[in-house]
Amino acid sequence: MPPSAKLIIKVLESGSFLTQKEIINKTYLPSRTVRYALTRLKEENLLVKKFCFPDARQSLYGLNPVSLKMITA
Repeated sequence: MPPSAKLIIKVLESGSFLTQKEIINKTYLPSRTVRYALTRLKEENLLVKKFCFPDARQSLYGLNPVSLKMITA
């Protein structure tokens, strides 16, 4: 897993769901790096992607609690 993906996991560990823009603002990573890391995390089934009701153009990203329990155990 790339370091950027690990940083995003740390940011999302608070349990909140964030948009891609919010993740970029919290991590200070370039948008392309965040997109790549989110793709890698989705491939590993570590992310949950939800529909953002206030702005339908965006998605909300959070950690998949089932996959995280398997990793930390």
